[in-house]
Amino acid sequence: MPSDDGYAVNYTAVEPGTPVYSSEDEQVGTVYEIWDNSREHIFDGLVIDSTDGKRRFVDAPEVARTAERAVRLTITAAEVQQLGPPEGGGGGPARAAGGLSKLFRRRR
Repeated sequence: MPSDDGYAVNYTAVEPGTPVYSSEDEQVGTVYEIWDNSREHIFDGLVIDSTDGKRRFVDAPEVARTAERAVRLTITAAEVQQLGPPEGGGGGPARAAGGLSKLFRRRR
């Protein structure tokens, strides 16, 4: 990983606008918001504004690393382009309890 990502940070410290990179080191977007189940401290994933102008949901297992200045994914740029939008079109932050249930509803 490039050293300019900064130190690894907890997902809760990732700021909106942080660059998101594919597994091939290609910038695929920026962080729009973080989804979690705050009551149980479970990271659900993140919503990104992708470079093609669409808002996409990246599931937690597809996030390799969260750092001060970048988020690194385990998937390629082509795979990012196949990701769907967040449920409800990315309405509001899903930091409230129930974020995990939203994730499971999205997958049905």
